[in-house]
Amino acid sequence: MSATRLPGTPRLLRALNDRAALELLLERGPLTRARIGELTGLSKVTASQLVERLEERGLVARVGEQAGGRGPNAQLYAVRPGSAYVVGVDVGAERVVAACADITGTVAGRVEQSTKDTDDPVGVVHNAVVQAASSAGAELSAVRRVVLGTPGLVDPHTGDITFAFNLPRWHSGLLAALREDLDTPVVFENDVNLAAVAEAQSGAARGTADFVLVWVDAGVGLAIMLGGRLHHGSSGAAGEIGYLPVPGVPIPRDVSRRAKPAFQQLAGADAVRAVAAEHGFATPDAAEQGVAAARAAEAVQAAIAAGAAGGQVLDELARRLALGVASTCVVLDPPLVVLAGAVGRAGGAALAERVQQEVAAITLVRPRVVSTGLTEEPILRGALRTALDAVRDEVFGSTVG
Repeated sequence: MSATRLPGTPRLLRALNDRAALELLLERGPLTRARIGELTGLSKVTASQLVERLEERGLVARVGEQAGGRGPNAQLYAVRPGSAYVVGVDVGAERVVAACADITGTVAGRVEQSTKDTDDPVGVVHNAVVQAASSAGAELSAVRRVVLGTPGLVDPHTGDITFAFNLPRWHSGLLAALREDLDTPVVFENDVNLAAVAEAQSGAARGTADFVLVWVDAGVGLAIMLGGRLHHGSSGAAGEIGYLPVPGVPIPRDVSRRAKPAFQQLAGADAVRAVAAEHGFATPDAAEQGVAAARAAEAVQAAIAAGAAGGQVLDELARRLALGVASTCVVLDPPLVVLAGAVGRAGGAALAERVQQEVAAITLVRPRVVSTGLTEEPILRGALRTALDAVRDEVFGSTVG
């Protein structure tokens, strides 16, 4: 027996049409009523009613006129930027960076603060969010969502941080404290996952529904994108590739202590610098994580600049990284692997090609391995994108009326 199909109600159809028009305005910029009608397939009358409805709700505004043709100039309409704001936050061991974007995605404010001399994570985030919104000319009440990218585990059920190796002051219960303090929705997401979101939006994974991103920086991490959606795992630990047991290094048996996990020992920034130093590409010591990652990236860049003389550095790094990439790919079999983070970016195509060849040599899978397509703040960009997607669903979805 065939299922009964319920007809769409006028209210639902209006909502769908409104959302389609708003997405067009975001994608194509200012449009006339007639052009909106052409692109959505709506009649001139229906398109005019749609624009009036969105204008009344404060979601679109007249931004100019289009000259040409007989009669009066046609009015141009665009999404009103100030209809909602979001804040993305990149939380690191030494600093917090926050950016405020309007609903069109335009970043209008950005701040950066040190976290070295404070024991108050709520105060740090509060100040960063407030200052980012203020620099964007937005009231805090207009900020509809704050997304924080943080290292470590985020519980997919509660949304709270359960383990952050590099942020000992961040703890369970922090999410509720931040939501109460800021009086707006706050979301935690793993930093490497957010880098993958940015990569899918405008980087090397654009247009690819299934891929993994390997983050090679101070530490090593992994993000898994399946069907265009992040895979978090039952406890939020999917992608914690630093804990992959690999041969050749000690395997700690108590992760609650500060001993480095196995794959982290093999492929993290300290290991990269050690490999480079063995082949004559030493860099100054660095205690801070951000500096250590930068030093490792500098060593890789120096090896690449040296041509054949630096080839052994890249070969060894590729062999090490391939252990983690191969272990992931024989389970997930993704078509694409993106190398990101300071070291992954510095290695570029030279390192990516070597990793691809090594994975193909030791497994049955043949993923394409590429370097990141992003050069600046992928975690922050991913946080803003995640926040924007959610707020647009809320704001644009509220057009049913």
